[in-house]
Amino acid sequence: MHGAGNDFIMVDDRPLMFPIDDQAFIQQMASRRTGIGCDGIILMQPSESADIRMRFINPDGSEVSMCGNGARCVARFAKDVGCAPEEMTIETAAGTVRAEVLDDLIQVHLTDPADIRMNLPTGLDWPVDFVNTGVPHAVVWVDDVRQIDILKFGKQLREHELFAPEGTNADFAVVEADGSLRMRTYERGVESETMACGTGAVAVAVLAAERGWVKLPVSVHCTGGFDLVIDSVPGRTTLTGGAETVFEGEMEYGNRV
Repeated sequence: MHGAGNDFIMVDDRPLMFPIDDQAFIQQMASRRTGIGCDGIILMQPSESADIRMRFINPDGSEVSMCGNGARCVARFAKDVGCAPEEMTIETAAGTVRAEVLDDLIQVHLTDPADIRMNLPTGLDWPVDFVNTGVPHAVVWVDDVRQIDILKFGKQLREHELFAPEGTNADFAVVEADGSLRMRTYERGVESETMACGTGAVAVAVLAAERGWVKLPVSVHCTGGFDLVIDSVPGRTTLTGGAETVFEGEMEYGNRV
């Protein structure tokens, strides 16, 4: 599936049989040249506290607590296979989020942004802010996102001592003339640019609002050509956009399918 261009391998792991500790197998699945290829592997599992549980595994085999676009894909997936209603709750390692399937769009209510830090001394020539929107995001405010060497500066920020030892995702963003936002993301665990990032779009919107540059709701234009809409409701930040199934298949693992 993909959510705004962020592509994921979705696994119906309600039987709890996925080999989550087999890092080599996970890396093989995630490889774009020799496997299926993805920005992340998402397991849909049973939950004792919510309608479903979501676990997110990076292509390198590491696990992270949250993925906004991934949560939207999980909601679509769960609704399509009939294991959750149109309005559902999803257990994540970052807390329980609420999601709603709205015809072609999926909206998730994310946990509150935390640890906002402004104007960090990173050594870059642009202003850099930070917020945790379920996962950490450093946002760099640039003049033109299209001209940024995102692999160079993204890696530099991702490994910066300010964010040690876990590191951070790095987003490069600009406020457009019409009041919308445009962004690119260097994603931790993928270690490259991704076509969209839901928690990153939330980070960009929240920090732009914190600076007084925009008011929510605001549209965020992603590299893959899709838009995400960020809004705020009492106690929650919402992320809305499309989520689509690209193809379905099976993969063997030992004597399992």
